[in-house]
Amino acid sequence: MKKPNILLLHGDQHRWDCLGCYGNPDVKTPHIDCLAEEGTRYTNHFTVYPVCTPSRYSLFSGQYVHQHSAWTNQSTLPAGTATFPRLLRQAGWHTAAVGKMHFTPTYLDVGFERMTLSEQNGEGRFEDDYHTWLMEQGRIDAIDLTDQVDAHRRRAGRRYYDHFGAFESDLPQELHSTSWITSQALKEIGSWDPQGGNLLMAGYIKPHHPFDPPAPYSTMYDPAALQLLPGYTPEVPAGDFANHHGFFDHRTLTEERLRHIMAMYYGTITQIDTHIGEILALLKEKGMYDDTMIIYTSDHGEYLGCHHMLLKGNYLYDPLARIPLIIKYPKGMESVGRDDRLSENIDLCAAILSVCGIRPADTMCGLDLRSEQRRSSVFSEGQYGTDACPRLGYMLRSRQYKLLVNGSMEDAMFFDLEKDPLELRNEISNPAYREEIRQLQRDLVDRVLFSGGGKNHLDVQAPQLREPASLAERSRALQAYIHDRIGQAEGWMD
Repeated sequence: MKKPNILLLHGDQHRWDCLGCYGNPDVKTPHIDCLAEEGTRYTNHFTVYPVCTPSRYSLFSGQYVHQHSAWTNQSTLPAGTATFPRLLRQAGWHTAAVGKMHFTPTYLDVGFERMTLSEQNGEGRFEDDYHTWLMEQGRIDAIDLTDQVDAHRRRAGRRYYDHFGAFESDLPQELHSTSWITSQALKEIGSWDPQGGNLLMAGYIKPHHPFDPPAPYSTMYDPAALQLLPGYTPEVPAGDFANHHGFFDHRTLTEERLRHIMAMYYGTITQIDTHIGEILALLKEKGMYDDTMIIYTSDHGEYLGCHHMLLKGNYLYDPLARIPLIIKYPKGMESVGRDDRLSENIDLCAAILSVCGIRPADTMCGLDLRSEQRRSSVFSEGQYGTDACPRLGYMLRSRQYKLLVNGSMEDAMFFDLEKDPLELRNEISNPAYREEIRQLQRDLVDRVLFSGGGKNHLDVQAPQLREPASLAERSRALQAYIHDRIGQAEGWMD
């Protein structure tokens, strides 16, 4: 029997309801929508951490961030941590990754045999393959550089801030990161073993800010014709603004500016969708489509006007915490339709391994998305404040209620999502919800203190100060010595 192929298409900062198949009336995503029609669309899927790197590490490892301890975008997954790419590689899969991974160090080994990278933040953009190639073309991605590198952002002019960094790309489509990542993905699929057993993760930088689609995607959407998304308010609530002023000052976000931003954001999404169409067409041309598990998801969402905010970095309201997940399963494992049960992005790790017939590592905490077992609540966390004085925030969300805790149980919010789906009325002090609040508080404490922790980590291949060969020689000598001596002393208890 052929080993199934795994294709993980991973967006960045993609709000869950910004796809046609999730009910968005404006954004054009025909290829992802088609994938959803042929697979399963998960409608209540949530990130366990709303920041790029920690979220990816949790996806790979099936662990919450408070378990793997990689809290920020400049963090390293601990050596020896079991990941689904590593387990697949050990089981004979060919494993590769292209595009954005956001690791530190840039080419950290998490189980991929090859990585061809296009990074955006930190040292990665100065070490990766895409920017090296772009330099060979005599070009730079100036808008992205300005938005992402603090030294350049501080020198940006008024126009950058007035447009919230949303412009037509300074690169033509053929040089844009989305096109380059797709070309690398096509090369990898072109070299796939026809007998199966191939894993490819294609990590797109977009639709992460800056929202800079190239032409023709930059003019595809008329800002005036777009519908504002659920959760928009004319002003930023005082509590949200006090918690975080925003990457751009939320108070300067007018409706006109937001519509322009949405048009650019949608343009980046449609560009990704077009290129995903090319990837799916190649799989069909090679006769591998049916035998491939194809996934589209993201690391976290995007406010895009929710509570008059943009990007991320504030409370875990649904537009930030909720993410798209679409899976087209391989032939023989078909599952078509929508799945409304609650799930977390660590569950995807278990689902991939289940499809491949591989037992998850004991350290992995996700639930197989194909099983009948499912969560009664979903959990997410975040570390805010400063390195010297971090401030932890948590979300625990059932189908009806949500508890947000920021640094202390005394600083908490509670929402009845059936009556208040836009999370505008904090009911934490409402005595009518006293028992529901207490139950979520107890569940949150249980989740952090007791769920998935306490498992033994064993890595006999972990790096050592002594050479393994010399230690092996010592081990053989010691075992022979002990065997000889114990033989001489066999009668000592007689």
